[in-house]
Amino acid sequence: MELRTLRYFVAVAEELHFGRAATRLHMSQPPLSRAIKQLEADVGALLFARSPAGVALTPVGTVLLDEARALLDHADRVRERVSAAAGVTTITVGILGDGTDPGVTRLAAAYRRRHPGIEIRIRDTDLTDPTCGLRAGLVDVALTRAPFDETALTVRALRTDPVGVVLRADDPLARCDRLRLAELSDRRWFRFPQGTDPLWQSYWNGGRPREGPVVRAVQECMQAVLWNGTVGLAPLGHDLPTELAVVPLIDMAPSRVVAVWNEGDTNPLIRSFVEIATAAYRH
Repeated sequence: MELRTLRYFVAVAEELHFGRAATRLHMSQPPLSRAIKQLEADVGALLFARSPAGVALTPVGTVLLDEARALLDHADRVRERVSAAAGVTTITVGILGDGTDPGVTRLAAAYRRRHPGIEIRIRDTDLTDPTCGLRAGLVDVALTRAPFDETALTVRALRTDPVGVVLRADDPLARCDRLRLAELSDRRWFRFPQGTDPLWQSYWNGGRPREGPVVRAVQECMQAVLWNGTVGLAPLGHDLPTELAVVPLIDMAPSRVVAVWNEGDTNPLIRSFVEIATAAYRH
């Protein structure tokens, strides 16, 4: 059995859905299905019970899942030891946004347990670079939010968060239960500096050009709302000062929390980081 095929199997077994597993593996569904069928032929038994309602592990699949996870963990440890012997003992992680996110907290604890001898360097970045310095070689992997230009990058979705509009608490619209983007068309919005990734800028401007103050950091965004009555967007679920309020937007696509790294980077510490992050953000 090839390790790659076992990784395919584990993804399907954890997602219990070929489409979601294919997305997680950054591949199309047909080759994934063929790989699983070939694995079942090699094993000589069905690994998944397929039905219109979805897929479920068979007893044989359950046994293989335990063994596959153990084999893949061992393979990762081999790579890590070889990397350590070659002097690769540090990973630099870029973080954009709220470092107090429970997902980050779980990820940090799990990564320390898995890699007690690895030095983890954190680079906190502002809102002008959604890749957190990845393209410039300043970090190995980034925890950030999409969308942005993904050319030459590999992106793993970790979670989606609904988005709301941040207003001063005394703003008449702050009393609304929900809003639409069109209701904010006459307002001033905060903007990012010239040269910021266009996809990133467009998303946080609600899909159209806006006028308003230029900001670089989350604190500057909040101050722009407090001082100027500017409106801006933010993921729901974050603590705000009592002077501010957030109202859900019903026609805004959710914000995707993602892990991203340079395409083709085979550093085993990055591979392990992404797998641990996927599990940490699932809770």
